[in-house]
Amino acid sequence: MQPRTDLPPSLVSAPFTLGTAKASGIPPNRLRRADVGHVSRELYRPAGWSFELEAAARALSEASPGAWISHVTAARIRSQILQAWLADSNELHLSKPDGLPEVRRRGVIGHSVLVFEDEIEIVDGIRISSRSRTWLDMARRLSESELVCMGDELIRVPRVEFEGRTRPFDTVEGLCLLVARHPNLQGVVRARAAIDRMRVGADSAPESLLRLAMEDAGLPEPELQVALRKNDAAGPTADLGYRHRRLAIQYDGEHHLHEAQIFSDKRRNKAFEAAGWTVLVFGKKDFADCFDGAIRQIKRALRTSRLDHPQASGFADAL
Repeated sequence: MQPRTDLPPSLVSAPFTLGTAKASGIPPNRLRRADVGHVSRELYRPAGWSFELEAAARALSEASPGAWISHVTAARIRSQILQAWLADSNELHLSKPDGLPEVRRRGVIGHSVLVFEDEIEIVDGIRISSRSRTWLDMARRLSESELVCMGDELIRVPRVEFEGRTRPFDTVEGLCLLVARHPNLQGVVRARAAIDRMRVGADSAPESLLRLAMEDAGLPEPELQVALRKNDAAGPTADLGYRHRRLAIQYDGEHHLHEAQIFSDKRRNKAFEAAGWTVLVFGKKDFADCFDGAIRQIKRALRTSRLDHPQASGFADAL
């Protein structure tokens, strides 16, 4: 049978390895034509291909035995929380165990690291670091508050009806054990500090950052996912708040701009107000302001609450 010279659809739509081309009956000399670009060792791409991170990572993983996709590349593929300056990054990061030769590929950022078997997974054919290991790898690059946001997402209790899972990606205890395995990893001190400030209950990065801004301003740590009625999981909840001061704090992101969600939010807030709570709602403008204005409003609301409830204590010094 003569070897084929036309590229099959699978090799026209995404990067591919030399092994994949051979398995498709494409001879090596066919890959020197103008419609194929040589990326690096045993790795090719169609000449007209528009870069797509997951496809590039899949081919890179296939072409790199013993290595795995890591760092910001892994975080992006898994849609983990990243701040705006990294959210659109097209960097390709590849890690190898520290006992193997260093990664040397054009356009690829290589890492040689100590790794344990349960810190690497295979997802949709891509050998990739686990979500938790990705979080730890990012500790060398992210600030403490950015690591807290990323970690809060890992330990958050999921909503089954929206996410199809019942367990968090990890726990505080699990992250502590992971960090303890890698005492010499660059960024590990920052990772330890971030774990101390992580909390279960934050549903978004802005909620985490608002909580951290409150703590940095000297305010007492708020409760998260505060139910209007205790032990009523189906009732209205506030993103953050102080139950004994009847103060509910909401962060409404962009999805709260949809008509149905606006109606639901109004009904939620009215339920709190009818029960005698003060409701503060913050959004994108407050986030852009680093929550400076929000902190002033929260302090004002707590001072008013102290006047209404003089028996409450523990806040005076913070306000």
